[in-house]
Amino acid sequence: MTTPTPRQNTPGDARPAAPLPGRHLPGAAGNGEPADPDRIRAEVRDLLAELGSGPAAAGASGADSAGADLARRAHILDQAHEVLVRALATVDKI
Repeated sequence: MTTPTPRQNTPGDARPAAPLPGRHLPGAAGNGEPADPDRIRAEVRDLLAELGSGPAAAGASGADSAGADLARRAHILDQAHEVLVRALATVDKI
């Protein structure tokens, strides 16, 4: 039986470090813009408040109106999700 020999580190063998999650997003950790919990809460609260309000599509009937409202709500929830994703990207991971 043979014992494995540790591989020597030679120049050029170094692999680049894996990118950290969220580094590609605007406001990511490291660029000096930390997450402000109050601002984030306010943005999400404002977006979620829009879910209850908003007129139905003008001139739309029944299923068309429901479909337009569903699309509008999905868009608002997607915006709130993006706010939270950007905020999480700015938080230092342990």
